[in-house]
Amino acid sequence: MKRSIAWVLGAMLAVTAAHAEESYKPSVKVKRILETMTTTSGDPIRYPVTNEPLVQSLIVEIPPGGETGWHSHPVPAYAYILAGTIEVTSEGGERRFFKMGDSFAEMVDHRHNGRVVGEETVRILMIVTGQKGIGFSVRTEAPE
Repeated sequence: MKRSIAWVLGAMLAVTAAHAEESYKPSVKVKRILETMTTTSGDPIRYPVTNEPLVQSLIVEIPPGGETGWHSHPVPAYAYILAGTIEVTSEGGERRFFKMGDSFAEMVDHRHNGRVVGEETVRILMIVTGQKGIGFSVRTEAPE
C-alpha cells in the first residue's frame, strides 16, 4: 500500500512539473532553443541594473562576404540564427561557428567579429535586454 501511494505521488509530481513549464493548452507546442546561465565567452549572464530598462528585438542581416566589424556588447543580447552560417572570432583568437537554428547568449564586454561563411546572407534574430540610452553594440578596434 505504501509503495502504491509513493508511486501515485511520484507520478503526480512528474505530471505537475511537466505542466508547470508549459502551462498552455495541449495543442500549443513549445520548443526551447536556448537555456544557459553563461555567455559564449563563459561569463555568467548579468542583467543591467537600471531605472530605464529597454528590451529590443532586432533582425540583423549580413550579406555574403560581409562581416560585422570588431565590436562589443555592453548589455546582454541573445541571438538565434535564422539563415546562413557565421564565424565569430573573439579577442583571444577563439573561433566559433553558428549556423541556422543555433542560439546563444552574446558575450558582453568582449571584442569580437562575425564573418559570413558561404554564399547565403546571415539573418540573426537578436533580443537585447539593455537600458534606454545605451546602444546594444559598440564599435571597437581590432585586437593586435
